[in-house]
Parts: sequence; structure tokens; C-alpha cells
Amino acid sequence: MSTHTEPAVFHPQAARMSLPGIRNVTFAQPFHWLRDGAKDMAKAWPLSLFYGIVFALLGYGLVHGAWGKPHLAMALTSGFLFVAPLLATVFYCVSHRLEHHHKLPNLWVPLLSWRANPASLGLFALMLVFVLSVWERISAILVGLFLSGSGIGSLSDLLSVSAVQQHTDFVLAYLAFGGVMALMVFSLSVVSLPMLLHRKVDFATALVTSFMATRLNFAVMLLWGVLIAGLIAVAMATDFIAMAVIFPWLGHASWHAYRELVEREWQAK
Repeated sequence: MSTHTEPAVFHPQAARMSLPGIRNVTFAQPFHWLRDGAKDMAKAWPLSLFYGIVFALLGYGLVHGAWGKPHLAMALTSGFLFVAPLLATVFYCVSHRLEHHHKLPNLWVPLLSWRANPASLGLFALMLVFVLSVWERISAILVGLFLSGSGIGSLSDLLSVSAVQQHTDFVLAYLAFGGVMALMVFSLSVVSLPMLLHRKVDFATALVTSFMATRLNFAVMLLWGVLIAGLIAVAMATDFIAMAVIFPWLGHASWHAYRELVEREWQAK
């Protein structure tokens, strides 16, 4: 398990909020987080694999259920990145226990981890649902503007090489809007959800801490976001089969990212 002994490099101040210090991390750290996440997964493989399979089946069912509606299938596929941090709370719970050398929880205990901070986690869930609904509408508008009358009737048609070549303007617009939203959600969730699970902090404190951690380590966090998106894309490209392993791996790794980015000794006031 990784450790980080350097002092916090910045103590952010925002609107009389008590915030933890943020550590400066290097470009090597995301790969260390992946390594430590793999170690946690190996130690808790029955739990990790069980929940990985559950979430893989959930993703498969949602995407294929909307396959005949390109905008909805695309919104759900790309939107998986938006809600993934919330689903990953089960893996944060397991990694937290491993960090403190506790016994692994029973099968259903990680699903109840929200009880550690129900109000704030509930608000975060509502925010992600709102973001996903907004993204679905943006996706529908983009499909209507660029692909109306194109004859594309399913996600398979849209993802064909010829369709991508013919509709480069749509691809660029979709990537631009999706990239902006993904960066926003990533910056607000990369630290906040593990923090809400680990400490009794309020919703706003967790959001600001996550934003500050991303802002102060922007280049490294951008690399971390690209690694996450790339691995999730690989998992989806296998028709969600690899998701059963990749998603829990990233969930455990995200716990280690939080523990290295946020001051360990800080306590909410």
C-alpha cells in the first residue's frame, strides 16, 4: 500500500470553509495508484469480482436496452463515466478496510457504505443524476442537429467507420461537449466521494476539496482522467466483459488517489 510522507503543499481557504491540505503529486503517482488498486483487488478478489460483474451486467443491460436509439445509447455509454465514481463507493469501502487491516466485510456491507454520510452522499447522487439527464438532452440535441435524416438507426450504424468519416462534425461536437462535462464531473468527484465515505464532511466541503486537488495538480490529474477513460473504453470495447475486472481495479485505485492527494491528519471541524 502506498504511503506519502511529504507535507501538504497548500491549505486552501474558501468562504470560511475548513478544508484539508492538498498534496502535490508527480506523474508517476497515477501508475502507483493503479498498482496499489491491483493489490487491493487481489486481496479482496471475491468481493471485487462480484461487484465488478454486477456493474458490468448493469452497464451491458442499459446500453443494449437503448441500442436502437443512438442518442440514448451514446449518452448512457459515455455517461457511465459520470456515475462511475458513485458506483465505486463499494470498492472505496473495501480498500478502506484493507488499509486499516480490518476483516473484509460481508457481501452486502459495501452496499450500505452510504450510511456513513447519508445526507451528503445523497446530495452527490442527485447531482450526478442531474448531470446525466442534462447530458442525455445534449446528446439528443447533437444527434438531431447533425444526424437528422442520415438513416442511422442504431448505435452500430453510428459507430461504423463510414459513419464516423461522413459525420466528422458530429464526432468533434460530441467529443467537445462530452469532454467539458467529463472534466467538470471528474474535478468534482475524483476526491469528494472517497472523502464523503471516509470523513463526516458536508457536500460542499468535499466538492471544493476535490476541485482544489484537481486544480493544484492539473497535469497529473488530467493524466489520471485519461487513464481512467482509456481503461473504461477498453472495457466497453469488449462488450463490458472486461468491465468486471477493470471497474473494481479503478475503484480501488481511486481510493489510493484520494489518500495521497488529501492531507491524512486533517479532521473536519
